[in-house]
Amino acid sequence: MSVESLAVELLSAMTTAGSLFIIAAGLTLVFGAMRIANIAHGSFYMYGAFLVSTIVSSFGGGAFWVSLVAAPLIVATLGMVVEVTVLRRVYDKDHLTQLLATYAVFLILADLAIRFWGAQSRAVPTPAILSGSMRLGAASFPVYDLFVVGAAAAIGLGLWILLRFTLLGWRILAAVEDSEMLAAKGTNVRLLYTMVFGLGALLAGFGGAVVAPLQSIDTGLDANIIVAAFIVVVIGGLGSVAGAAVGAMIVGLFQALGILWTPSWAPAYIYLAMIVVLEIRPSGLFGTAEMA
Repeated sequence: MSVESLAVELLSAMTTAGSLFIIAAGLTLVFGAMRIANIAHGSFYMYGAFLVSTIVSSFGGGAFWVSLVAAPLIVATLGMVVEVTVLRRVYDKDHLTQLLATYAVFLILADLAIRFWGAQSRAVPTPAILSGSMRLGAASFPVYDLFVVGAAAAIGLGLWILLRFTLLGWRILAAVEDSEMLAAKGTNVRLLYTMVFGLGALLAGFGGAVVAPLQSIDTGLDANIIVAAFIVVVIGGLGSVAGAAVGAMIVGLFQALGILWTPSWAPAYIYLAMIVVLEIRPSGLFGTAEMA
């Protein structure tokens, strides 16, 4: 294999990792603060992609950049509505009840997506400014894929700044450690949970929006992405944003190697990555084992 081809494979792995990190970051953030494994997170991703397709088809390709802002904000609003109307009622329940609640939301949102957008696949054209490819010797790499990698890096930097240097971030980290103590000190934990869940939904919606030009958009997106996102989160460690970044890179590399070595077995490589990591670190790379 030439150096150029290897570079293209690595960039492809980074693109996959970037798109997975954006959605996995929201998933692990919600779990870390609220201890809820949100299956409906995949639905928010799908809605972000569908909203972009709707906005672009209605107002033209120039509306793509507006849709990158509008779609995640709409999804974030939907997420906060779900938190207030459904999840607040199950915070004091066992994990199985919470899981079933988010699965019910997943099924409802899937049915609504079919009613709103139908069962036909949709496509979003690549913005003109990001169309074309970058030459790497004899090989080439799509410019838009580099944009996805850059967007993921910006999200990671933004989350690091939020969690380390803002009052909201400190409260989120405190909720991860001890939500009862945080409430005793006067913080409105219910409102904090709504904001965290809305932020998680926003990240999922942005993930679907930014990847929309790279994939066919249909009503199966929610189920497909949530499995991969959970694998990333489990590898990195539940509740760790840094772990989600590393987990996404591992999954991206394993997928790229799978396509390169044995294409017919490529889908199994991400499960292999998870098994290897969990054999070494049962709580994930950056996770902490919970006390019984």
